[in-house]
Amino acid sequence: MVDDSEDPNDDEQYHLEVSPEDVADTVLLPGDPDRVETITAFWDDAEERARHREYRTLTGTYEGTEISVTSTGIGAPSAAIAVEELARVGVDTFLRVGSCGAIQPDMEVGDLVITTGAVRQEGTSHAYVREDYPAAADYEVVTALVAAAERLGYDYHTGVTMSADSFYAGQGRPGFDGYEAPEMDTLVEELQEAKVRNIEMEASAIVTLASIFGLRAGAVCTVYANRETGEFQVEGENRAAETASLAVKLLAKMDEVKAEAGADRWHAGLSIE
Repeated sequence: MVDDSEDPNDDEQYHLEVSPEDVADTVLLPGDPDRVETITAFWDDAEERARHREYRTLTGTYEGTEISVTSTGIGAPSAAIAVEELARVGVDTFLRVGSCGAIQPDMEVGDLVITTGAVRQEGTSHAYVREDYPAAADYEVVTALVAAAERLGYDYHTGVTMSADSFYAGQGRPGFDGYEAPEMDTLVEELQEAKVRNIEMEASAIVTLASIFGLRAGAVCTVYANRETGEFQVEGENRAAETASLAVKLLAKMDEVKAEAGADRWHAGLSIE
């Protein structure tokens, strides 16, 4: 017998403790709960609706557009819980807002990376769908993030992200006491040769789950480190936060234009000016 308090179909979700009235249709997903204030600093207003474990949810408006943010903690398992439970209360669009390590030499600390697709090197999405299913970001979300970065004048890159389950061994770093995982020495080089742009820990699970649920998702991350050049600095967090917030406004405009045109999907022939 299932305990009612753990029933995932209750209106108030078990882990996030949110109900349908607590969130907007589009939710930003940072990992760190403390990054929530960095994001809402760009909004017109924000009100905390729930806080439980690593999950912290605020809802407000950005330039008149309703918007929410929910922190997910570190890694794909907790991010997948957030996507599951937010989808259950009516959310249809997810934008990961995070930090990452770049692996191509032309990328600077503080640049943005907008994910177009991801290498599913985490295990969570494999619990949902076969391993050869693609982790593709929704093209409307990608377009909105690119347009937002362009309007704000931020340097950005688009391309494939690798999402790992481990910050250390899973990303080609030595473990405790110098432990070296199998194939650790060649991991980053192989990804570089395949033109993968960056490494982080949540994007592939978020976009995969959204895709199989018929929802929209994408990711924008700030480069904190470049594994090729050795540069590291916590810089540019605000850029990802502002870019994602503006992208939500642009997505809302896309949806309005689609409705007016009777189109199922936004395309380049439809203006969002």
